[in-house]
Amino acid sequence: MEHFDYAREDTGNLVLLEHVNLTIPDQRLATAFYVSGLGLTRDPYLMTGVNNMWINVGRSQIHLPHGDAQRLRGRVGLAVGTRQSLVERLCAVRSVLEETSFGWTERADRIEVTCPWGNRYDCLDPDAYAVDAPWSGIDLGMAYVQLDVPIDCAGPIATFYREMLDASVEVGDHNGSQQAVIAVGTHQQLIYAETPDASPDYDGHHLQIYVARFSEPYARLAARGLAYSEEPHQYRFADLIDLASGAHCFRLEHEVRSLRHPLYARPLVNRNPEQSNRDYRMGGDVRSGAF
Repeated sequence: MEHFDYAREDTGNLVLLEHVNLTIPDQRLATAFYVSGLGLTRDPYLMTGVNNMWINVGRSQIHLPHGDAQRLRGRVGLAVGTRQSLVERLCAVRSVLEETSFGWTERADRIEVTCPWGNRYDCLDPDAYAVDAPWSGIDLGMAYVQLDVPIDCAGPIATFYREMLDASVEVGDHNGSQQAVIAVGTHQQLIYAETPDASPDYDGHHLQIYVARFSEPYARLAARGLAYSEEPHQYRFADLIDLASGAHCFRLEHEVRSLRHPLYARPLVNRNPEQSNRDYRMGGDVRSGAF
């Protein structure tokens, strides 16, 4: 009789990294970058006005409300399709985005792209995915959010997620620095990477996660005075602390939602950016391979 290692099928309490929220001052430039350049899709149903725009990335989103530009202290890993098509799209929007922070650098396994306001995106090359990468085989989706944190913070942050949120966490060395890698569902990660250049400045950007066991993390966070903005189906926290000493490690607002939230698993429209009116193919409007 064949035996299976069913422990490999287990996941932590974090189910989905649903969105990253960054305020922007100009929807025109954001459309050129996120829709025309990266080849993503503006949500056609929600936030369709001029004060906010939601960009679909498989099952995840990037929320871009109007305001002073915010900058994530790290980078977001995206699967957006083939390298050649991405480069062609980036070249096509270069003139529209001149005199901004927009640009890109090709690496062996990714293209590092910078948005008009300095936010960094790792557009992962599907031909260079490691076999054991959680996002291997995914053509479209948000693979990870990596945050740059001060030295000696990765370990305490890992403990915080493990004990406060029941997350599946690993800590290890990566290119000479410590990282805390938090598994989100089966295909995504939150990564806290130690760097001596970590910025203490925080401008209010946030991310949103869905959790399966919703009340237990809330009780632990609230007991330490960390939870706030309680609403039906969601609450928030921002301070990641050393649970042993109480010392502050990092600040990043987390919007935590239960699986009973009405937006959980809402189907998202993801267009095929290869489709065009010049060589239109019936049935080719929808992007395949999305997570």
